[in-house]
Amino acid sequence: MKIAVAGGSGRVGRYVVEAAGRAGHDVTVLSRSTGVDLLSGVGLQTALANVEVIIDTICTSSTSRAKATAFFTEATRHLQTAGAAQNVDRLVTLSIVGLERARSYGYYRAKLEHEAAARSGPLPVSIVRATQFHEFPAQILARTQMGPFAVVPRMKIQPIAARTVGQALVDVATRPSGAQIVEVAGPEAADLVDLVRTLIAHWGQRVVVIPLHVPGAAGKAMRLGAMISTPDVPATGPAFSRWLNSPDCPTRN
Repeated sequence: MKIAVAGGSGRVGRYVVEAAGRAGHDVTVLSRSTGVDLLSGVGLQTALANVEVIIDTICTSSTSRAKATAFFTEATRHLQTAGAAQNVDRLVTLSIVGLERARSYGYYRAKLEHEAAARSGPLPVSIVRATQFHEFPAQILARTQMGPFAVVPRMKIQPIAARTVGQALVDVATRPSGAQIVEVAGPEAADLVDLVRTLIAHWGQRVVVIPLHVPGAAGKAMRLGAMISTPDVPATGPAFSRWLNSPDCPTRN
């Protein structure tokens, strides 16, 4: 099968490319480095020649609702339009578990618009919603650390390895289309503050973590577990403690 991966050099996309290649599929990466601009559509139709499935793992660093929404909807519109022009069979889009339960947070609202844009196009769509990644605590620490201190929001999450999500996306893309929304989740729920502290200890560093109660409805929802999966979703992948000792865990000097 020929698979195109949007965002194929990103956190999850690179694992999609790896898993698809390992399974013997022909993989095309859709990124600026390969001559494709998803926001303008330049190079996209050519890159999608003979592609059967598009896997969309695009992301943006902006947490602004307006900016993130514009990014996701514009890129998705081009994927849908160019994919239909090249007779692509379907689109598989990566999203986040629990968006509706914390929709007042701007970025999550943008991801809901991302899903809506995917479903509104001509190609059939499967949406894979994942819980937060094991890599998430390191991301938060990088954003919030100021010298020996880091302010980390209280948030109950059920982390999953990005590598596991990449494999799940390939599995959904290569089997007959079924449920429109598939959820994947890690094996254990924990507070983000505790995971950041565990990561710091694993690195052998001394950083004082200051818990932050994010105000508003979204902050309360995330503290109470809005972003963890429902009990009927089977847990998959390594636990955070095991992942810390894997090559996928980032190092820090």
